[in-house]
Formats: sequence, structure tokens, C-alpha cells
Amino acid sequence: MRDCIFLLADKNMKAAFEGFLTRESFYQSLGCGIFDFDPCQDIAVASGDSDPGLYIRGHELLRPYQATHRYAVVVLDAEWEGSPGKEAIIGNLTENIKKTGWKSGCFVVIAIEPELENWIWQQNDHVAKGLGFKDSKELMTNKELQAAWPQGQPKPTSPKDILEKLLLKRKIPRSSALYKKITSKISIKRCLDSEFQRLCESLRTWFPRENR
Repeated sequence: MRDCIFLLADKNMKAAFEGFLTRESFYQSLGCGIFDFDPCQDIAVASGDSDPGLYIRGHELLRPYQATHRYAVVVLDAEWEGSPGKEAIIGNLTENIKKTGWKSGCFVVIAIEPELENWIWQQNDHVAKGLGFKDSKELMTNKELQAAWPQGQPKPTSPKDILEKLLLKRKIPRSSALYKKITSKISIKRCLDSEFQRLCESLRTWFPRENR
């Protein structure tokens, strides 16, 4: 049986997780023990459904993996048209997944607030270069970014919007490859988002260092 299935909302999220989980000794950065990860076997995407579809049908999409995986992580954005909000997404989807036979404690639902791009933004040269800037200093002096990223806040107010604006200005396509390129290099320790930390805590519980 495989260790963990990651059920994700879209291809950009898939690329971001591949970037995180295919780096060398990724488990050390996450603070957990070793677990097997193969993107071909351990990532599933809610193709054509995106965040709303994963919220509605996630329990059914996850059901078959009870036979193949010990644990499961379901990830979607919290902000989309018609979203009931982060807490409702987590609560409702969790209850629906339990009804399909998954045991509490063997899966976690992660709703990123407001969206995936919140995990990508860092004052980091890898982010800057991915967005077409020379380094983080040049990126952080960009007037559009300064307007979108209030001083003292850990992330821009609308992380996806400002990412798209900067890429458009630099004539760089917002591709899955870009997400993978950035997440394969950025510091995991700098990602202080509460949902990312909750993901790490689940992985540490399932795959403790001392037992692997």
C-alpha cells in the first residue's frame, strides 16, 4: 500500500506540490520522517472541477484511494465564487469524506486562504527570478507589488492577482512549470501560512522521524 495520496484542485497546484515533494530530502524540510512519494502514483487532480468541484465531489474522488493509500491530503483554495468560506469547506468536506469510510486522523483537508499563491510569495531570489526580476531587492521595490503588499504583512493581500499582473507586465506565461520551478527552490521554513503548517503537522504525525 502507498503512503499518502494528494488530491488537488488543479494542475497548478499539482505542479506546486511536485516542486515541494520531489526536491532532495524533502521530508527533512517538512520536519517529518521519510515517506515514499511518486507524482505519478500519489497525486490526483480534480480535472475539470477545480476548487468548487473538489469541494462538492472530493469525497467521491477520494473514495477509491482507501484501497491503495494509508493516508490522504485534500487541498483546495478557500476563495472562489460561491465559496462558503474556509471553515465550512474544511468542516463539510471532512464530514463527507468520513462517510465514505476514511477514518478520522487518516486524512486532512487543507483550504488555502485565500489561494495557492499565498504559499509561493516570499522575499526570495528564487521567487524574484521566476517572475522575471534580477533578485528579491528589485522585486520588492516594484511599485505595483508594494501597493499590493502592505508593510508588515507576511504576504500580498491578493496573492494571485498581483502574481498575474507582474507576469503579464514581464510577458511571462502563468504556467504550471513556473509554479514547480519556484516551489522546488523556495524555503519551506519561510512558509508560515497556517494551512501549510497544518499540512506539515499532519505529515509529521503520520510519518514521525523516529519511526522511519
